[in-house]
Amino acid sequence: MSNSNYGYSKKVNLTFEQAIENTKEALKVEGFGVLTEIDIKATLKNKIDVDMDNYTILGACHPPSAYQSIQSEIEIGLMLPCNVIVYQKNNEVFVSAIKPSVAMGMIENNTLGEVASDIENRLKAVINNL
Repeated sequence: MSNSNYGYSKKVNLTFEQAIENTKEALKVEGFGVLTEIDIKATLKNKIDVDMDNYTILGACHPPSAYQSIQSEIEIGLMLPCNVIVYQKNNEVFVSAIKPSVAMGMIENNTLGEVASDIENRLKAVINNL
């Protein structure tokens, strides 16, 4: 697994479609539901007629953490859900997840820091288990 300033990423030895399905299952194991699934390739082809490699954004939500976060900081919905991406580059497939600690780090709220740390550990487990 590689680590950037704002996310975790892993190259997987799966087809693009298998990677999406396996990622959804791994998210489920960690208590997440997928609220959105955005096919960026199809959307951009339709809107601006460009061709690109497969690229899908999964909007993942961990309901207890979302509830706790909203109770603690009403506008935290601006940062939700957590994005997980599955994409192809040079015929290789990658899965990446945001680092909630970075996204929520700009908000001074101890409860959010604790929630972000827990969610980050869960997302790392998702990536590691692929």
